[in-house]
Amino acid sequence: MSYVIAVANQKGGVGKTTTAINLAASLAATKRRVLLVDLDAQGNATMGVGVDKNTLQRSARDVLLELAAIRDVILQVQRSTLSVLPANADMTEAEIKLRDVPAGDFALKSALADVADDYDYVLLDCPPALSKLTVNALVAADGVLIPMQCEYYALEGLSALMDTVGKIKRVINPNLEIEGLLRTMFDPRNNLSNDVSAQLESHFGDKVYRTIVPRNVRLAEAPSHGLPVMLYDAQSTGARAYLALAGEVLRRHDPRASRNRKDAA
Repeated sequence: MSYVIAVANQKGGVGKTTTAINLAASLAATKRRVLLVDLDAQGNATMGVGVDKNTLQRSARDVLLELAAIRDVILQVQRSTLSVLPANADMTEAEIKLRDVPAGDFALKSALADVADDYDYVLLDCPPALSKLTVNALVAADGVLIPMQCEYYALEGLSALMDTVGKIKRVINPNLEIEGLLRTMFDPRNNLSNDVSAQLESHFGDKVYRTIVPRNVRLAEAPSHGLPVMLYDAQSTGARAYLALAGEVLRRHDPRASRNRKDAA
């Protein structure tokens, strides 16, 4: 049974898609079977793993609207155990049409049930808004990973997202939990960044990942080459950060990682 993580933040430009791509690739590098689901009409996660969104015959839109089986749309990413359910501008149609479907909030959960045993982890790259597609992701997810920059307005956006997660948990998905908060594009020379980081640790405790993703040129360059950063420059600070994040995720949820820790002790 796969563990489903929604990578969500309604604020754009916080490293959400970068996190979805690179955490997925890092988990795949540990030989876990990983599915990356692109739910954003921009299709950036799709392009970021080397799939041309402009040439897709079918996309996540077809799966959500029950026009195609999920296994017929999933694409294997070359040289890894990573697969992707791709997206492009057609997702706008899914966003609109799902509003008129009685069980529209459960479309993604229903589709993922068909491949639940095929993957160890499923990562959902959500749109940068609290949209119908984001609600679908939160209904389908076991946990929510929230990437955020350590700045003032990020705290306001975090409060709104927490409220939404709480409502989904109470009304639709009682198993939904905050997986963790990830500090991204971090600059330790910035006093505000350090202050906000300290506030997050004080308020959320161990829900804040120890891993901090720094500002990194190679991390920013990798998507233009259609590669996760670990395949573009495995020695970069960005690649090392996401491998460390994958390690944290595995230690929290993966029985194999827990056994390895006990054996080492």
